[in-house]
Amino acid sequence: MVRNGGGYGEETTEQGDGWLRILLYVAFLLLLGSALTRFLIRHTGENLAPWVIALSAALAVLYVVEPLLGPSPTKRRYVWLGAVVAVWIALVWLAPSFGWCAVPLFFIGLRTLRPPAAIALIALITAVSVTAHLRLAGRLDVDVFLAPPAIAAIAVAVFVQMDRQARRQRELIDDLIRTRRELAAIERREGTLAERQRLSMEIHDSLAQGLSSQQMLLQAADRVWDTDPATARTHVRTATAIAEHNLTEARRFVHDLAPADLADGNGLDRALHKLAERETSHRLTVRCHIDGTPAEPLPERVQSALLRIAQGALANVREHSGATTAALTLTYLDDQIVLDVADDGHGFDPAAEPAADPAAARHKGRQGGGEPTGTRGHGLPAIRTRTRQLGGTLTIESLPGEGTVLSAAIPLHAATT
Repeated sequence: MVRNGGGYGEETTEQGDGWLRILLYVAFLLLLGSALTRFLIRHTGENLAPWVIALSAALAVLYVVEPLLGPSPTKRRYVWLGAVVAVWIALVWLAPSFGWCAVPLFFIGLRTLRPPAAIALIALITAVSVTAHLRLAGRLDVDVFLAPPAIAAIAVAVFVQMDRQARRQRELIDDLIRTRRELAAIERREGTLAERQRLSMEIHDSLAQGLSSQQMLLQAADRVWDTDPATARTHVRTATAIAEHNLTEARRFVHDLAPADLADGNGLDRALHKLAERETSHRLTVRCHIDGTPAEPLPERVQSALLRIAQGALANVREHSGATTAALTLTYLDDQIVLDVADDGHGFDPAAEPAADPAAARHKGRQGGGEPTGTRGHGLPAIRTRTRQLGGTLTIESLPGEGTVLSAAIPLHAATT
């Protein structure tokens, strides 16, 4: 694949062909060393030896420092390629045996330059190699005249074929990843629809039917209130019993919709520890710390909201921050409860994040930094909304490369109201 207008194999080489680079480095250094050895053995008494040795050392150093230039084509990389080719041409002109080092240079040109420029460079290198060998032979040698172009053609064909195969493989992998994401999204939508249908049936069969019965009983009591007080009171008592039953059903719904980690009744502290254990993986280590104890039990809605905030923050850390460690800290103070979520990721600029616009946040939502993906958009807005509903404040401290700390502070008077 081409990246930033570069050559044939810029991205595919970076992702899957590291072994090819190592092979090219070894081959180039072996060819360079053998050519230098051949020259020194056959031309020991010539004054050209110091120049050849110096140019060989310079070419070896230039070739070895190539990984330090980065994968993307830049002006510095173009200058480096020009220097390598210039030193090689000087060496070939002094000692044509260095022409065998041209094959690794073919691959460098194909990786760095656009196809037309890479082909032009390969043609130049081939022409220099042929000219130097013909000058050394002193006559028109068919083998010397045809062998370098044939080798160049084979090298280019092999490289282009490998690049096409790698590109097709990358496209297949991208298609597979996209299909998996689409299937996951469809499953989530189907699960959401199924849950909505279940809840609608539950509400219809219990709460709605009960409210309808209450309405009928109260209307019947109103009609006989003056003529038959005893029957009216019976209707009211029956409506009261139905209302009590509906209240029990409503509480059951609320309990079922609460986070599963709170359903066992162990409280917020234990739920946060379980969340940290569940989010810990080989790429991310999550630690949980509880500081202090609450003066009185927190309402279920407050525990649920704080747990959801922690879940959303850790999801953003996992997906966007590139962090290796994260910390959950729940602090019980005299007048407020503070939940801190810190990570050592690459951070971001909080000023660039949308304050409360889910539509805009859809393209950038993240807590742990990273580049906007467009796949999460309600992380921070949802956290802000939950904090605001509890009368609290949300603070985000982050800088690019410095990690992120998200802090949700809930006043106790609001939490216990």
